[in-house]
Amino acid sequence: MGEYINVVETFGCDVFNDSVMQARLPKKVYRDLKKTIEEGKELTMEIADVVAHEMKEWAIEKGATHYSHWFQPLTGVTAEKHDAFITAPMDNGKVLMSFSGKELIKGEPDASSFPSGGLRATFEARGYTTWDCTSPAFVRHDAAGGTLCIPTAFCSYTGEALDQKTPLLRSMQAINTQALRLIRLFGNTTSKKVTPSVGAEQEYFLIDKEKWMQRKDLIYTGRTLFGAMPPKGQEMDDHYLGTIRQRISAYMKEVNEECWKLGVAAKTQHNEVAPAQHELAPIYAPANIAADHNQIMMRILKKVASRHGMRCLLHEKPFVGVNGSGKHNNWSLTTDDGINLLEPGKTPHENIQFLLVLTCILKAVDIHADLLRESAADVGNDHRLGGNEAPPAIVSVFLGEQLEDVLEQLINTGTATHSIKGQKLETGVKTLPDFMKDATDRNRTSPFAFTGNKFEFRMVGARDSISQCNVVMNTIVAEAFKEACDRLEAADDFDLAVHDLIKEYASAHQRIVFNGNGYAPEWAEEAAKRGLPNLPSMVDAIPALTTEKSVKLFETFGVFTKAELESRAEIQYEIYAKAINIEAKTMIDIATKQIIPAVIKYTIVLAESINQVRSAGTDIDVSVQMDLLKRSSVLLRETNEAMGALKEQVEKIASVPEGRERAVFCREQVFRDMNALRKPVDELEMIVDKEMWPMPSYGDLIFEV
Repeated sequence: MGEYINVVETFGCDVFNDSVMQARLPKKVYRDLKKTIEEGKELTMEIADVVAHEMKEWAIEKGATHYSHWFQPLTGVTAEKHDAFITAPMDNGKVLMSFSGKELIKGEPDASSFPSGGLRATFEARGYTTWDCTSPAFVRHDAAGGTLCIPTAFCSYTGEALDQKTPLLRSMQAINTQALRLIRLFGNTTSKKVTPSVGAEQEYFLIDKEKWMQRKDLIYTGRTLFGAMPPKGQEMDDHYLGTIRQRISAYMKEVNEECWKLGVAAKTQHNEVAPAQHELAPIYAPANIAADHNQIMMRILKKVASRHGMRCLLHEKPFVGVNGSGKHNNWSLTTDDGINLLEPGKTPHENIQFLLVLTCILKAVDIHADLLRESAADVGNDHRLGGNEAPPAIVSVFLGEQLEDVLEQLINTGTATHSIKGQKLETGVKTLPDFMKDATDRNRTSPFAFTGNKFEFRMVGARDSISQCNVVMNTIVAEAFKEACDRLEAADDFDLAVHDLIKEYASAHQRIVFNGNGYAPEWAEEAAKRGLPNLPSMVDAIPALTTEKSVKLFETFGVFTKAELESRAEIQYEIYAKAINIEAKTMIDIATKQIIPAVIKYTIVLAESINQVRSAGTDIDVSVQMDLLKRSSVLLRETNEAMGALKEQVEKIASVPEGRERAVFCREQVFRDMNALRKPVDELEMIVDKEMWPMPSYGDLIFEV
């Protein structure tokens, strides 16, 4: 049995959190820093120097030798540059350990090597990282020793956001301002702040490291580019919530411990639907901290897997034919004194503030459905969305029977007089207690579902930062709140005005509400009739960033400038084209060096077998070998022809103008020919002797962990 830790004592032990600051900082410094964190007060350099000194002393006690401004550029991963605490040697040959307020507040990484979408020229290298004091610093222990990681925003020399955190913090300010306006209208004078609270459920696959090393496609692209389905996949549903194997349990235990030490409140773990797939869910945190924690969690999942002889796959669709992986971004709005604005209460039809918040969100999602879809746009997610496993690519809102009934009352009669209550669930077994069930079922096919006191956005890809979708949700809801407050603040009769506004929003945006099966083909037809956007691929979704509507939205609230939006669209197009190019080249490499040689060897063995059997007697039947040889040869020819066609397309990529045109070419031409190459290869895998096939099969990868 392994060692067991005291979770209460361990949790947050490597985090420079509030309790550490309160214990180590002078009272006045602590109070001033808290005002900065909670109220956005300016942080003076004098305060920063004291905080930096105590942070350094604490980090050194934790074994840290270096510090790093830890940031999230637009590369899809985090970035860091490590600096030692040591200063120049003194005359006696000794060194001092120092860390100033200036070093805490500001870093200067090279901005020219990160994606900027044309905002910065290659020779314009200066960029700044700025301490996000609302997200606590932490000490990370790994092979490099201890490193003090300081969560930071990352901007260019001219002030444009080059990261995920900066727009997220801007959007949190926007929704705080507008949400406070709204609750003040309902008489709340005590709450000082409204914060988006987020809990991001993380799905992932675990496979054996040795088998991973034999798959070039997994190494280079994160997903299998070839692979035939095994006789059994996930159709028996026996893996979902099944007993967790001992090897996986040991892994999960260590993941939890690593997360807890860094203040990540990992809570729920279980087997997911697909074989070798699992999920880890944390407790809610403010949106920017939740985004940081999700990045920490993904790194821990990968790091711990290596220690256990496994590889953690975070690609959205590592295996064709089995469920892919995503994140479920659970979003709500909470005040500093503990009020959840999305809590309907026992009688939601009487909760006027909740109904206004709800209908504002319906309006926001309806108007900006294209933006919300784009926030989950990812090359890997194209394989997942709409594949009867994740939500469809069409954005809709699930409200459930109770709230849908309340809205229908408002729309039809102008007044809601009752709410559907939860009924007693009778099991029919005397020894089992009866209990009250929820008034509403859940709907796992909905992209944006109300689940009690929060909305669950289920479209985000497993590898992606949750910052993007939360930036969009915060900003579009801030816009809806602003427009509602503008009208209500000018109204002569508030009660009548708010009643009319709720009815107006419910009626005008009813089309976005859908409680049925989002996987059904009929829904796509129905959505088209309703005028809802259907954006099946990343390339289709990217233009939503730069529409006149989006530019106005983000500029109004200071979340993005037009230039920043255009740069992000360019980065998205570039990412898509590069990813497809790498995948296509990897397919060609594998087919040329592994698959075609293996099939040739197999056909030689078959031919030799036929000749040897015939030499033993002319009356011996060799029809089976002949059929296999003919079929293998036909598929080998098809493979070679498809590979040649793909090579031609890959050679054309560089000549296609960068940006949208190149991304569209990769989507419509290169990706099509990639699928054409995969088809005969996967058929060959079902024919060729397993001992001769040059890589582990799906069965080897997902059932032998």
